[in-house]
Amino acid sequence: MTAVTRRSLLIGGVAGVALATTGAGFPKLDDPFTLGVASGDPRPDSVVLWTRLAPRPLEENGLGGMPDRVVPVHWELAEDERFQRVVRRGVQPARPDLGHSVHVEPFGLRPGREYYYRFRVDGHLSPVGRTRTTPEPWVLSQDLTMCFASCAHFGEGYFTAYRRLAEDHPDVVLHLGDYQYEYAAKAADVRAVVGPETRTLADYRLRHAQYKTDADLQLAHSVAPWLVVWDDHEIENNWADDVPEQPDPDFAARRAAAFQAYYENMPLRRGARPNGTDMQLYRRAQWGGLVNFHMLDTRQYRDDQACGDGWKTCADAGLPTRSITGAEQEAWLLDGFRQSRARWDVLGQQVFFAERDRKDGPEKEVSMDGWDGYLASRDRVTRGWVDAGVRNAVVLTGDVHAHYAADVKLDWNDPASSPTVGTELVCSSVTSGGDGNDTVDQVQLRLNPHIKLHSRRRGYVRTKFTAREVRADFRTLPYVRTAGAQATTLKSFVVEDRNPGLNPV
Repeated sequence: MTAVTRRSLLIGGVAGVALATTGAGFPKLDDPFTLGVASGDPRPDSVVLWTRLAPRPLEENGLGGMPDRVVPVHWELAEDERFQRVVRRGVQPARPDLGHSVHVEPFGLRPGREYYYRFRVDGHLSPVGRTRTTPEPWVLSQDLTMCFASCAHFGEGYFTAYRRLAEDHPDVVLHLGDYQYEYAAKAADVRAVVGPETRTLADYRLRHAQYKTDADLQLAHSVAPWLVVWDDHEIENNWADDVPEQPDPDFAARRAAAFQAYYENMPLRRGARPNGTDMQLYRRAQWGGLVNFHMLDTRQYRDDQACGDGWKTCADAGLPTRSITGAEQEAWLLDGFRQSRARWDVLGQQVFFAERDRKDGPEKEVSMDGWDGYLASRDRVTRGWVDAGVRNAVVLTGDVHAHYAADVKLDWNDPASSPTVGTELVCSSVTSGGDGNDTVDQVQLRLNPHIKLHSRRRGYVRTKFTAREVRADFRTLPYVRTAGAQATTLKSFVVEDRNPGLNPV
């Protein structure tokens, strides 16, 4: 049996190891594990194990060099990284209609435990992944280290931030969208993007495959389970339900293709498998009694952006009928607030939640794509957690390619005198926008005193949840257009239990 050290798993890379001897009858094949492994959606007794077979991942047809037949994939789950204490094993078919992806859901696991997993196909072993189950629902004593990230454009930089995130040894990772981008290659790209703008299933499969070949991304997937939700670029920029950014008679087919490829390439439970243009991605995950994650989808069910999108002064943004979540998801979320007994209720979602005005004077100019473009929707959600007696509310956000930290107010018509009822933590991009810079938008900070931090540097956010507080470290990289940058903490904040509001450390 091949020995895998903790250092080689967590730091040294994610290259697979081929079995030296597999016995007669196993043909020598190209390595099918070029896309690595991943795990996700942890529960106290279960976690999803994922891989997708692709010996030639960049083939134009999106099939990864796989034959048009079902391929059996053997999997193992162990309590140790040497696989001397295997607790579950089985065989999962990798089917052509699912892009030869597998989503294994072993049950009956022990809560709050670390596990290791791997796959085997025709004499090849996959990289080893580390995952874990969540604590039992009543457990408050098990702290949580969680990192979250968003917005990774393959062409605009190197995914070093994912490697630095992995080196922080998180218990769980949240990805808040724009995991991949639909655009074709640009002249300014520092890495070549393969394929045209994504429109077909083959296009989206190929784009996901190219991203998954990145060693830094593979490492981040291999060290912890992920909770993933999409934003817009997994499908098309600023789409809203069945409305594309630009008129497109084929948008329904494009959306269905993007949904299918997203499911195939993410560690999601089989219940998330899309049905044409429908895919339920919103869901909950609990970390014992400490954290209740409400993972939202703010794209698939929203009303179209008001006033033609963009930054506007727009009366229609305040119409009471407008929703960014859709009625069904909103009801689910509000019910979750009422049922929650967690110390911290966390919304994992995509677009800016707090008010972000950028115009001097009595009229506000805000983004129609964020919650500022859906004022009644934001008010119902905020008042929903207040009325439900949620103990501590934290909103996590991506999308805007900048770090922000903000106090959430109950009444945005009079934020200066309104009570603070929650906290918003916004992560910058992994690469999108290139290197970034140290310029701070002082006008934005002056107009929005509830915003306590703004940085255009690239990076991610590392959090530590305990029963007494949550600490957020805003991690930044000095450059991404060249590989290998180190990460440093730009700023840290603490939010205390039952005391909403950001406290700088």
